[in-house]
Amino acid sequence: MTIDYGWKQLSIKTIFDNNRQLKRGKEEFMSDIGTLDIRTFVANAINEVFATMLSMEVELIDGEQQGTEEGNRIIGSVGFAGDVMGSVCIHVNDNFARLMTAAMLGMEVDEIEGEEEIHDVIGELCNMIGGDLKSRLCDSGLPCKLSIPSITSGNDFMVESKGWARKEQLGLQHQAHTALVEVYMKPGE
Repeated sequence: MTIDYGWKQLSIKTIFDNNRQLKRGKEEFMSDIGTLDIRTFVANAINEVFATMLSMEVELIDGEQQGTEEGNRIIGSVGFAGDVMGSVCIHVNDNFARLMTAAMLGMEVDEIEGEEEIHDVIGELCNMIGGDLKSRLCDSGLPCKLSIPSITSGNDFMVESKGWARKEQLGLQHQAHTALVEVYMKPGE
């Protein structure tokens, strides 16, 4: 049996074989992202960005709830899409976000004039960490492009991400301050 699309005729066997190859390709992709050391990629990016841009040493710590304490908090996120899709999110409380902003802008915490400066810095940090991951994914044969960063802030909200094939969470600490970096990934569509 064949199907005539006008410009191309396909047999049912060809369609079946193509679907089987697509499924196998997806399974191979899942194997590929399963073997990538995303945690190390992101850990190295975090250490480099914090040391270079903020002159802060951070320690990677266990704990999924770091940076998500009660009170005002900020989440910066950047997405990537291509052969692989996903996002990188940074969860940080307001006090740590202010400290990071002051460090990046070379000022004292009490010199920060408004939320816009804080949001810009958190978005840029997320962009740098996400950009490093994107570069490593592209180098691994999974080309993708990065979105612009987005910011969510407030004191009474929850972020829930579903439908991802892989999730990594890295807590980080600088002095008494903690934050959480999350990475979500799945095959591109």
